[in-house]
Amino acid sequence: MALGTLVLLAGGGGLIGFLLSVLGAGGSILLLPLLVSGAALPTREAVPLSLLVVMLLALANLGPYVSRGQFAPRPALILGLPALAGSWIGGSWVKAGYIPEPVQLAVFAAAALVASWLLTRHRPGANAEPTTATAARGRAMAWVLAGQGVLVGLLTGIAGVGGGFAIVPALVLLAGLPMALASGTSLLLIAVNALVALAALGHWPASQLPLMLPLLLGGALGAVVGQRLAPHLSDRRLRQGFAALLLGSALLTGAEAIKRHQVLSDPATGASRQLPEPASRHRPG
Repeated sequence: MALGTLVLLAGGGGLIGFLLSVLGAGGSILLLPLLVSGAALPTREAVPLSLLVVMLLALANLGPYVSRGQFAPRPALILGLPALAGSWIGGSWVKAGYIPEPVQLAVFAAAALVASWLLTRHRPGANAEPTTATAARGRAMAWVLAGQGVLVGLLTGIAGVGGGFAIVPALVLLAGLPMALASGTSLLLIAVNALVALAALGHWPASQLPLMLPLLLGGALGAVVGQRLAPHLSDRRLRQGFAALLLGSALLTGAEAIKRHQVLSDPATGASRQLPEPASRHRPG
C-alpha cells in the first residue's frame, strides 16, 4: 500500500470517526468517495468494505450513548424495521447486477446533496413538551418515519453508507427526539443496517481488507477527539462545515459516475479499461 494512500485513508477515517462521535451521523457518507476516488477501488469492492468500516465505527461510538441511556426504542423500531427491509432489497439488487456501477455512484451523489441540504435546515421543536395535537401528529408521522426508513435502507444497500445523515434529521423532525437521543439511536440503526446490507450483497472484499486497518485506526483516534470536544462544539457550525464537505463529496462522486458511465458507453475505451462485471456473475469472494 502506497504511503500516500495510507495517509489518505487514515486521515479520512479520523474525520469519519470524529463526525460519527459528535453527530451520531454523516461521517460514513464520506467513505465511499474516499475508497472509489482516493484508493481507486471499483464500486463492487468499495461498497462492502465501506459497510464493514461503517458498522464497526458506529458500534465503537455507540458506547457513550448507551451508558447515558440515550436510545429511543419505539422510534428505532418504527424507522429501523423498514430500513432493514430496504437494506436487504438494495443489497440484493446490487448483487443481482440490476444497478450498474455509475448508477450506484449517481445515487450516492444525489443522497449527499440531499444530506447537505438537510443538515443546514432549522430543526424546530425537538425539545417541545408533548400535547394532544403533537401526539396526534406523531401518530401520523409514524408512517412517514417508516417510509423514510425504507429509503434509508435502500441507500445503505445500494451505496454502502450507514444512512445516519438521513436518520438523525428524521428522528429529530418527525419523531421529535432531542439531538443527543437521536444520535444514539442512529448509531445502532446504522450498525444493524450495514450488517443486513452486507449480508444481502453476499460477497466479502477479502483482497481489500488490509485497507480497513488505517481506516479503523484513524476512526478510533477521531472518535476519541470527537468525544472530548463534543460538549464544546457549536452544533450549528459543525453541521454547516459538514454540509460543505458533503457538497464536495457529491461533486467528486458525480464526476466519477460520469467518467465510469463514459467508459461503459464507449466500446473503444471499455475494451482497454474493463470495469468489474455485475455481482451476479461472480461467486462470493
